[in-house]
Amino acid sequence: MATLPQHAVIREVGLRDGLQSIRTILPTERKCEWIREAVAAGQREIEIGSFVPPRLLPQMADTAEVLTFAKSVPGLFASVLVPNLKGAERALDFDADLMLLPLSASHEHSLANLRKTPDDVVAELGRIRAARDASGKKTLIEGGVGTAFGCTIQGEVKTTEVLRLMQALLDAGADRVSLADTVGYADPGSVSRLFEQALKVAGDKLWCGHFHDTRGLALANVFATLQLGVTRFDASLAGIGGCPHAPGASGNASSEDLAFMLESSGVSTGIDLPAFLALRAKVAGWLEGEQTNGAMWRAGLPKNFHGTATAH
Repeated sequence: MATLPQHAVIREVGLRDGLQSIRTILPTERKCEWIREAVAAGQREIEIGSFVPPRLLPQMADTAEVLTFAKSVPGLFASVLVPNLKGAERALDFDADLMLLPLSASHEHSLANLRKTPDDVVAELGRIRAARDASGKKTLIEGGVGTAFGCTIQGEVKTTEVLRLMQALLDAGADRVSLADTVGYADPGSVSRLFEQALKVAGDKLWCGHFHDTRGLALANVFATLQLGVTRFDASLAGIGGCPHAPGASGNASSEDLAFMLESSGVSTGIDLPAFLALRAKVAGWLEGEQTNGAMWRAGLPKNFHGTATAH
């Protein structure tokens, strides 16, 4: 068995990928409270929203205000999703630490989601890179390759196409790239095979793995990736989120379940799990009536659980 890394980062995406997928519009002050308490519990990277037109996603209408608050929180690395150059200019205006441009490796999904081909998105990233460089800002640019393991619209997505687009994003100026199982088609075997090849293309610029728990395999897929040395994973508190083109999807990997798996495996996350579970309960209360997921909130921590303090 491969030696696991000593440390890993859980990038919280509940405030973006989670909230944009549900009907409840969480007030700005609640979002700021979520961020404040997540950082107090030990999280250091949070995707706080997306710069998209409010008429399309009213849940994200306050992203500028939330980002302004996040930038005032010491020790927090705040990222935002941007669908295009206009969104990227907003991210630069408000000093996001990182902006993520999503690209779908599935041609059909890309047209349905962004009304652009994958190569159109690559060209857009080039324009975003030029704008970032001209601004003098230090905001990092991440190109996220979604539907990397298959697509509910198109079906098969070829590995060669995923790797081609990843290289194209790097060539266009991405500082980082990531891979996403947008619709929950991945399994540990396919994850190991694709990430192994992706690491040969991107090396340490392969920044993150994003797995949905559509078929109950999100944590298994994280573990397969972890064994290859990848140490950053997107997850959502209470497992909220999903994809409009993946009917029946159960949401993102649950942040609290992922933190427990990593800590119990001897991989430090820096997260205080009791505090994290308390925050999970609070957020679930704010989202009453919405679907939440995960197992830790039901079972709690084992009595013999000590986390990474005694694991090494």
